[in-house]
Amino acid sequence: MRILFCGVGAIGSTAAVLCRNLEATLVFIDFDRVESKNLLAQAFVKPSVGKNKAEALKLQLLNLHGVKAEAFGVRVTRDNVAALCANADLLVDCFDNQASRLLLSDFARTAGKPLVHGALAADGTFGLVRWDERFVPDAEDTAGQATCEGGAHLPLIGQLGATLARVVQDFVKHGTRRDAMVSLVAVTPTAS
Repeated sequence: MRILFCGVGAIGSTAAVLCRNLEATLVFIDFDRVESKNLLAQAFVKPSVGKNKAEALKLQLLNLHGVKAEAFGVRVTRDNVAALCANADLLVDCFDNQASRLLLSDFARTAGKPLVHGALAADGTFGLVRWDERFVPDAEDTAGQATCEGGAHLPLIGQLGATLARVVQDFVKHGTRRDAMVSLVAVTPTAS
């Protein structure tokens, strides 16, 4: 099985680390580089600073027993989405912007690929884990608006990443597609 994590910032890197027990190849796609400020909320270590996020996460996980990982340090575009995602058995959207989410959703629907989204509200008050057939991305107040900087939302990011990892594991092991709303006081199943 090939599981593609599209975007490995705060949510994606947290969820991917918690999926390291799966009998699967974990594939990371992200064009961005690790910055010092990312070490606070993302699953990277100091030697990763300056490296591509996808490649850095792959190298970190390959140090663990039995993990199979691949990396593509590119931006997902209309020109490469099919080539990058065609061999996926599961797509996991951890992008931080509406345009990338829509691009991935369009591909998944056209190709018939299962896609689950993990998203954090811009104000950091809640998060969602939702399968594509029930997901509509919100418009951004400001394009590229950062929600994971500064560590203010770190507990919620951890809870959202863990919930997303559990949903991925349930899909891999049982084929279930469970949604959830995540807040600091509760994780509430919303559909299955």
